[in-house]
Amino acid sequence: MALGTPWALDWIRASAAVIAEHRAELITLDRDIGDGDHGENMDRGFAAVLTKLDDLPDEATPGDVLKLVATTLISTVGGASGPLFGTAYLKASGAVGSARELDSAAVVSLLGAARDGIVLRGKAEVGDKTMIDAWTPAVDAAAGAAAEGQDEAGVLAAAAEAAERGAEATEPLVARKGRASYLGERAIGHRDPGAQSTALLLRAAATTAAASTETPS
Repeated sequence: MALGTPWALDWIRASAAVIAEHRAELITLDRDIGDGDHGENMDRGFAAVLTKLDDLPDEATPGDVLKLVATTLISTVGGASGPLFGTAYLKASGAVGSARELDSAAVVSLLGAARDGIVLRGKAEVGDKTMIDAWTPAVDAAAGAAAEGQDEAGVLAAAAEAAERGAEATEPLVARKGRASYLGERAIGHRDPGAQSTALLLRAAATTAAASTETPS
């Protein structure tokens, strides 16, 4: 069962809820190796998104939902998070176009475009101790799951699990991008906050996809 606009809306609402729930954790992670404002900024951005979802027309597509998220995050989130995550959602919106339903291949395209947008904007690579260390394994896992014939929920579950492992794997790394790079080896032992928020957002995508594709008993 392909994923439509109801799933996209559920995903974004769940994203706002999980970011709010983990706001303090994200602030602490960023305080350890950055400015300390990642949790606050992301929470403010998604709270702003929530106020605009009901303004979407009834005929809105998943791409329209993603574009709304993109423009809102870019305009309301400070620091690096707004441009990076905003670009991710904007490129994801472009990847799915005007499709009303997303199959497994479209989900992979969505994730890949989001990751590529962040790379284009932030110039980071795997191993730099950034959110790319969560996004890239997520995209790879999603592509693998789709190739194995898994449905959309399975593809997103694989992506979420890989992102969670990727976020954890940033802890022993020396940062090579962003403010954390100024710390050198002092950044070792700390998880990248952008990778952690990425894992939270992709888990929200997987959870809502599983709920939307369940067959009523």
